[in-house]
Amino acid sequence: MKLTQHTVRLRLTEPLRISRSTMAARDAVWVSVEHEGRQGHGEVVTSVYYGLDAAAIARWLRGAARELVRFPDPETCLAALRDGEWPPADLPPAVAAGVEAALLDLCGKRADVPAHRLLGASEPPSAATARTIGITSPGKAAALADRLARDGFSVLKIKAGAPDPYDDLERVRAVRTVAPHARLLLDPNGAWTAETAADFIPRFAELGVEAVEQPLAPGDPEALAKLAERCPLPVIADEDAVGLEDARRLAGRVRGVNVKLAKCGGVFAALRIADLLQGSGTDLMLGCLTASTLGIAPAVHLADRARWADLDGHLLLAHDPWSGIGGADGTVAVSGGPGLGVRRRADEGAGRA
Repeated sequence: MKLTQHTVRLRLTEPLRISRSTMAARDAVWVSVEHEGRQGHGEVVTSVYYGLDAAAIARWLRGAARELVRFPDPETCLAALRDGEWPPADLPPAVAAGVEAALLDLCGKRADVPAHRLLGASEPPSAATARTIGITSPGKAAALADRLARDGFSVLKIKAGAPDPYDDLERVRAVRTVAPHARLLLDPNGAWTAETAADFIPRFAELGVEAVEQPLAPGDPEALAKLAERCPLPVIADEDAVGLEDARRLAGRVRGVNVKLAKCGGVFAALRIADLLQGSGTDLMLGCLTASTLGIAPAVHLADRARWADLDGHLLLAHDPWSGIGGADGTVAVSGGPGLGVRRRADEGAGRA
């Protein structure tokens, strides 16, 4: 097997502000695995939060390429991923997820079946995805929410964590006014103290917010679990729930765990977390980083297993170089094609980084 890579720049339609940063663009490294004349593709995106820039990703991928040669075919390597026997423990989860996606895509194409069939689901998954509204003025948030509701979005995820939490409250109130029937999720990205959370979460509950994601700074999962015990809204762990052991620590103690493939290591790692949470009282949320359709597609093949789907990273881009999972009408779905079922657009629209 041969692994190659190609780095591109993904630009957002407009900068996205969250509590800890503002992003206007990010680099993506496309991973291709070739065997016997066929190719599978995956994507790894850069992340300041996870400490991955394009150079680091490229370096890790060169190491992964040397590892792949010990497998006789992609199916054997994918089985090792499924069984937790590969990759090496030091490979960053985002890089492992990108290589796994390329292998899953290739194996699906070789078998002429969609990826979800290889993952044990017989029906093509689809889900109503949340659409993110960043930290902005109430007027701009309302205008975006109104347009999204008209386009068919039934779930809106509102970023919080402005210096003044009353600004967050006004933004949510403005969104609720123009989208009275939307399901609202709130995400402060760990910006609140326990006191702020206790004071303001009941106010958001009065506005009909459905759940709050990672209200407290990560690093103290016990504090998050204690908040969840007395919180009037379901608490979803994100930054405090990176992998399987984090999920095990929080299972039954929070109402949701946000599983991102780039965070946990890929679809098989996500399935292990989903199995762990089953029957615990903690539901699965599928999240993502801002990425192209190629990067989001593997999670869409798991979408039917989650209570909440937040798979809108490709919808934030000024131009998505890939297609195949939809989402512009509020619903993401697999195409039914072999492998990941995604296609490269004729006009790439993304330059080399």
